[in-house]
Amino acid sequence: MPTANAERTAPPRLWTADEANRRIADLGELLPRLRGWVVRLAEVHSELKRLSDFWGADVDAEDHVDHELKSRLDAEWGHLTRRLEEAVNGLREEGIEVKELEHGTVDFYGTVDGEVVFLCWQRGESEVGFYHPVSGSFRDRQALPEPTRSPPPTRPHGST
Repeated sequence: MPTANAERTAPPRLWTADEANRRIADLGELLPRLRGWVVRLAEVHSELKRLSDFWGADVDAEDHVDHELKSRLDAEWGHLTRRLEEAVNGLREEGIEVKELEHGTVDFYGTVDGEVVFLCWQRGESEVGFYHPVSGSFRDRQALPEPTRSPPPTRPHGST
């Protein structure tokens, strides 16, 4: 059976730079929350590993002194993992790819000169001003051509 990624032959949506820029405020709030979940997952993983290294499989016995702690950590792991996967998958369904949480880097599917590319934004940047090929990465980013960023305002006919 093909995977979900193999079935997807086209991005779910193509964004303009202006549309992506309007989405940045929400992402500026969401990405730190996702990053916090990843940090907490690392802490939970570390604690579960410590318990496993110290007690081995005995910690899973219901009458074990640390069984309740391990059960709480297992439940927290599952809860955080589900929330993170749901949030990232929700963004992916919108045509937004989370590339890196430490720096808050996301890519929006878009087009430049008729080619499907990633419109690239990183937390701290005021707008989506760069793109790179879908097969490329952050290192390959180039400035968006001016007409792609936002068209100049039109003047009424006859004004100076």
